[in-house]
Amino acid sequence: MSPNAILLLMFGSLTVFMLTGLPIAFVLGGLSLLFTVTLWEPNAVIVLVLQIFDTMKSEALLAIPLFILMACILQRSGVIEALYRAMELWFGRLKGGLAIGTVVICVVMAAMTGVVGAAVTAMGILALPEMLRRGYEPRLALGTICASGTLGILIPPSVLTIVYAVTAQISIGQMLIAGLAPGLLLATLYIGYILVVGWLRPDWVPLDQDTRRVPWREKLLALKALAVPALLIVLILGSIFFGVATPTESAAIGVVGALLPALSSRKLRLSMLREAGTDALKATSMILWITLGAKAYVAIFTGLGGADTLLEIIKSLDVNRWLILGAMMLLLVFLGTVLDELGIILLTVPVFLPIVRLLGFDELWFGVLYALTIQMGYISPPFGYTLFYVKATLPKHIGMGAVYRGIVPFFLLQIVGLLICAAFPDLVTFLPRMMTSR
Repeated sequence: MSPNAILLLMFGSLTVFMLTGLPIAFVLGGLSLLFTVTLWEPNAVIVLVLQIFDTMKSEALLAIPLFILMACILQRSGVIEALYRAMELWFGRLKGGLAIGTVVICVVMAAMTGVVGAAVTAMGILALPEMLRRGYEPRLALGTICASGTLGILIPPSVLTIVYAVTAQISIGQMLIAGLAPGLLLATLYIGYILVVGWLRPDWVPLDQDTRRVPWREKLLALKALAVPALLIVLILGSIFFGVATPTESAAIGVVGALLPALSSRKLRLSMLREAGTDALKATSMILWITLGAKAYVAIFTGLGGADTLLEIIKSLDVNRWLILGAMMLLLVFLGTVLDELGIILLTVPVFLPIVRLLGFDELWFGVLYALTIQMGYISPPFGYTLFYVKATLPKHIGMGAVYRGIVPFFLLQIVGLLICAAFPDLVTFLPRMMTSR
């Protein structure tokens, strides 16, 4: 069979089986085995075994279960509720204050946990009812929660970033730090939009006249809720940035640090640790199964000449390299609506990176653009994952139509953020450069 036919067959069959809704790990593993036996030869199954062994002994992947365990412990420690109460005191009397406070909390949660679903679900439970009670426009409230909750894809310690760095074989520490400035840029754009809405459409963010004026002393005392999150952020990001610890070691530090708020709030029980450990085990197992399937699939795809064929097609195109980059970004946005981010990374990074090198783009910079586009896919109607996370928290009188309409302005803001990072690469690379120069 010709390489072009193999390319079409492998991509076509993968697309068809993914649309059936079958678990992606089993789709990838099953197709890998099928194509190895039928298109290569039965003895080549050893390639799949070697890929599994290579994944199982990867020390870099150890950071993932540790960061997930940290997130699971923090979810049960009362930190998020304390943070929300503090933000409500500080921003409650500002037009759009609750929405702005939600963005700030999501930034803090992203920097503590790096898990998307946790922030979206928590804000859907805590912030959404309060904003609706005060008369906030549902579209603005829902768009804020969905968009801000996905900042964990960019802001370290992002699990997605670790998987990307391992797959691309670049520095995990540099990749983690590179996502910080773009993540804060997006949060700033969200807050700017909320402030503009408060000025142009004050009926969308009405002030609750019953909200009492909080004395400065009470506001300052409420900031103690930031003590543990700030400590965790400094320990994790500071240890990586200054080279004191590897990402895996900083993840271990984070797990220990996550126990502190649970201990202070008297929620540190054996049952809580057992639940957190079980959730972390489930999430880690899912990630590793997808990793095994994707690595096997990519190995067979490369071995059968699919990657070389794709590179030859790109070389033969007489178009500007930025158009090719744009086409890859659009494909990632689309994939983000039908696949989870880990599956996208493990499937596309080994295919895209040779193209990126061929076009002369920086791999670290491309990695951040990559994360930005996956984040866009996460909030893209109608199938973005985050939209369905928030669906579980919707009151009965609000349908998914409000979610779809509310996310559109934030999706456009993410396009603006993507264009800014593409036009000004130094925004992405200056922190990693500072890190390596130390």
